[in-house]
Amino acid sequence: MKVVYGLDIGKVIVDRSVLTIGNFDGVHRGHQQIISIARKYAEKAGIAVAALTFEPHPLSVVNPDSAPRRLTTVKQKLAYLAEAGVDLTVVAESHKELLGLSPDEFIGQAVVGCFKPVQIVEGWNFGFGKGRGGNVETLQDHAEAGGYEVHVVNPVQQELGGGFTKRVSSSLIRQFVIDGKVELAAEALGRVYVMEGDVVAGFRRGRNLGFPTANIDVGEQLVPGDGVYSGVVEVDGQKHRAGVSIGILPTFGDGVRQVEAHLVDFDGDLYGKKIELSVRKRLRGQQSFNSQEELVRQIELDMDQVRREKI
Repeated sequence: MKVVYGLDIGKVIVDRSVLTIGNFDGVHRGHQQIISIARKYAEKAGIAVAALTFEPHPLSVVNPDSAPRRLTTVKQKLAYLAEAGVDLTVVAESHKELLGLSPDEFIGQAVVGCFKPVQIVEGWNFGFGKGRGGNVETLQDHAEAGGYEVHVVNPVQQELGGGFTKRVSSSLIRQFVIDGKVELAAEALGRVYVMEGDVVAGFRRGRNLGFPTANIDVGEQLVPGDGVYSGVVEVDGQKHRAGVSIGILPTFGDGVRQVEAHLVDFDGDLYGKKIELSVRKRLRGQQSFNSQEELVRQIELDMDQVRREKI
């Protein structure tokens, strides 16, 4: 997949394309459905699938207090878009000039002017332009003049493990992650939830207990709710089962929220390394223990469960 950073308004990036536009945070099953449909139109016409996305999230510019924490880093989002079938992704900077374009200006200058689309494929609730004043009907109103057709994709309804069906969206998945329901998040994403980060110095308490941990700084990514999870850490191209603790270490009363991973049968120095941490299953909530001995016994039980999980 080709990636272009920056959107030069009015400058042609591709002569003909099947275009889809969105933030694509998570590149979840709903996004995948849109891209799959765009892929079919593109293959029929022999042209590229182009995606226009925005960094950072537009809300972080127009209303920072309401900007959501991200499900995917830029690197992850681009990898997932390529995997879903996108040929060209343009990462536009979310600046006030671009976000301040009226819907008509956005269509004429950014959509038609840059991508020359013959088809535009969007979800039913797509919004764009200043104040999100444009929608799929606006795109359709300009279709003849713009030389494109509009295809509106209905929301994906996913049957989840809890025996209920939900409309898949980034906001739904964020709530699952916040609630620690990482297995439901994985069902809606179509893959396990993965955080990327750097291993940084911690309090080294895990090492003193016999369970050395990697303390992970995941930046702006959304962290699952407090608890103990089974997971997999990928570092230097190798995958390792891991017990993951997220929370404020109630036994020690530090009040500092941390993401820590103890890798099964790993002996090495992870400080300063970049890792991927996939959070697979919630084992239990955070607990406070009366002694270090009680804590160690519980960690041993947790790690027994982790060892039984598949990588």
